Amino acid sequence: MNTLLASTLAGSLCLAPALAGTVVPEITMAAPTSSTSDGFANARRPISNPTLFDLALPTTNIHPLIMFHQLPDFVQTTAGLVPMGGDVQVYALQFEIALTDRLSFVANKDGYVDINPDTTPLWSDQSGFANLGAGFKYAFILDPASGTALSGTMTFEIPTGNHDVFQGEGNGGVNLILNGLKLVGDWQFAGSAGVQIPFSDQQATSSFVSAHASYEVCKYFIPLIELNWFHVLDTGDGRPNFFSQAGGAVPVIAQFEGGDLLNFGAGNAFANRDFVTAAIGFRSRLMDNVDAGVAYEFPLTSEENGIMKDRITVDVVWKF
Repeated sequence: MNTLLASTLAGSLCLAPALAGTVVPEITMAAPTSSTSDGFANARRPISNPTLFDLALPTTNIHPLIMFHQLPDFVQTTAGLVPMGGDVQVYALQFEIALTDRLSFVANKDGYVDINPDTTPLWSDQSGFANLGAGFKYAFILDPASGTALSGTMTFEIPTGNHDVFQGEGNGGVNLILNGLKLVGDWQFAGSAGVQIPFSDQQATSSFVSAHASYEVCKYFIPLIELNWFHVLDTGDGRPNFFSQAGGAVPVIAQFEGGDLLNFGAGNAFANRDFVTAAIGFRSRLMDNVDAGVAYEFPLTSEENGIMKDRITVDVVWKF
């Protein structure tokens, strides 16, 4: 019954514009604007991997998001399987300011982190602020006629966060990212690839590749699928750190890294240097300049070799 009701509601939302068109015989076209005539009006931001995976277009927008991230019941370490469990909640507000048609300032990382582990006192219930990250995005290719864009992003992460939530360590770092976008009718294909380079040997150097595909069934229902691959290029030095969690032993015994949000500096991360996730969800265009999205993300690699059991991300993108 619930499935039938949901299908009926989704169908009603998608058919509403068409039914409205049959009632009003005369259609008045709105005057073109810079957003509706540039070929990118319906481009939508990816949802997963939000601190690294961005739309190739320079725009002005604010992007509030919430993550509900479940931790694995056990994680792999040099001492064997260690119990964990629990959840992490992240509340963040990203924003972007277009300086020209091709150049924008991006604030890609901030927020508040709340860690609620099941296994205490090994893991500690802590909360605090994430590191700050910001930089610039520049579009090398911006072709509205073909719906094609290619841009480069350089952001710097500053270790301003709280140690209790695995932030605030090292000397910061730089992210170098290439973003691509292609619109084909109601389809959208997007991707990003980049490297995260720390400014000290304490933390790991890693690369990532993210991909997105979506199809606009109607403006209220735009299903999407995304893939993310994180790869450790060079491990951290493995020195004890983050002492409120597992007595500071995480960088010493962990056999994996922290994916998109964390950098443990784990000295044994080569044991499980690849972390792959998939996300499924949808966006809904609430207004011409506002859309909301939700995605369910889960690991394709073993959940014991990372810190994700699953994750739900909910966001809003408000363009100006």
